[in-house]
Amino acid sequence: MTSAAPGRTVLVTGGAGGLGRAFALGFADPGTKVAVADVNLAGAEETAALLRERGAAALAVEVDVTSPASTEAMATQVAAFGDGGLDVLINNAAVYAGITRSPFEEIDPDEWDRVMAVNLKGPWMCARACSPHLRAGGAVINISSATVYSGSEQWMHYVASKGGVIALTRVMAKELGRRGIRVNAIAPGFTLTEASYALMEDADSYGVDRAALKRPAQPDDVVGAARFLASPDSSYMSGQTLVVDGGRQFI
Repeated sequence: MTSAAPGRTVLVTGGAGGLGRAFALGFADPGTKVAVADVNLAGAEETAALLRERGAAALAVEVDVTSPASTEAMATQVAAFGDGGLDVLINNAAVYAGITRSPFEEIDPDEWDRVMAVNLKGPWMCARACSPHLRAGGAVINISSATVYSGSEQWMHYVASKGGVIALTRVMAKELGRRGIRVNAIAPGFTLTEASYALMEDADSYGVDRAALKRPAQPDDVVGAARFLASPDSSYMSGQTLVVDGGRQFI
C-alpha cells in the first residue's frame, strides 16, 4: 500500500463507522496523528480506541458539519492535537442511510435541504474552518459518489449533493493550490457498510453483475485511493476525481 507519509496529522469527518472508520484506520501509521470527528461522539471514541490499539495517536471530536461554530471548534482542537497544524482533511461525513428513495417530484423539500446541508455544505464548512491550519504540501480529500455518473434513479437529492462535491473540489483545488495544498475527490461505488445494509436487503449482491470485478466492494477497497491522494505519490494531482467502483461505470 502507498505510503501516507507518517508523522502528519489527519482529520477524518464522519469517522464513527463505515467508510469513515476505514479511512481513519487506514492512516494508523507510526507517528501519524489521526483525529476522528463525527456527530456521534461515542462512535468517534470507538474508532479512536481502535486507532490507539494499532499504536496511533488518536483524538475523537464531536462535530456538526453544518455549523460554523462547531466546525471551527473542531478545527481548533485538531490543530492543537497536531502541534499547530493539519496535513490531511478527509471530508467524509454525509447523510446516506435513511434517505427516502422516491421520484424527484415527490422528494420532501425538508429532506432535500437536510441532505444538501450535510453532504455539500458540510465539506465546505469543514474545509473553511480547517483552511487556516492546513500546512503547505497538505491535502484535502472530498468523498463524492459514483452515483453522480450513473444518475441513480429516485435519489436525486443524494446524487445532486455528491455532484456538488466534485464541483466544490475543483474550485477549492484552484484556491488552495496557491498555498501548495492539493484537493481531490474520491467517488466510491456502492460499498458494503452498516449504512448500505440498512438501505437494502440485497446489499451483498447489489450491482455486482454490472461491475468488471464480480464482487461487492468493502470499505478497505476505497482506503488505498485516500492514502494515494494524501501521499507524495500524487504530488502533481489536484482537482481530480478517482472513481473506485470495481469498473461498474464502463460496463
